[in-house]
Amino acid sequence: MAAKIRLKKVGRKGQPSYRVVVLDGRKPRDAKVVADLGHYDPKTEPATYQIDHDVALKWLCDGAKPTRAARDILSKSGVMAALDAAKRPGGGAAPDAEGEEDEAAA
Repeated sequence: MAAKIRLKKVGRKGQPSYRVVVLDGRKPRDAKVVADLGHYDPKTEPATYQIDHDVALKWLCDGAKPTRAARDILSKSGVMAALDAAKRPGGGAAPDAEGEEDEAAA
């Protein structure tokens, strides 16, 4: 299955709100979801979002591809930065943080 992380529209006409979901990339926008990662409400000032970081990171590491809008929301919530850190050689810690730990131990 080619998993996609995308937005699923919910709410009334003229009052959109979205769920950030994982589903098969070949299915339409409102198809049955595989996993629910959170929600996004663009109507509030500022726009609000709530993302389950652990589950989103698991799906991204497993190969799910986010759409452009979903990637922007995941970036704002910090999931994409955590994914970049997890892909770094050495287990995910930033190089600066490792240097600080070595100095504190000395």
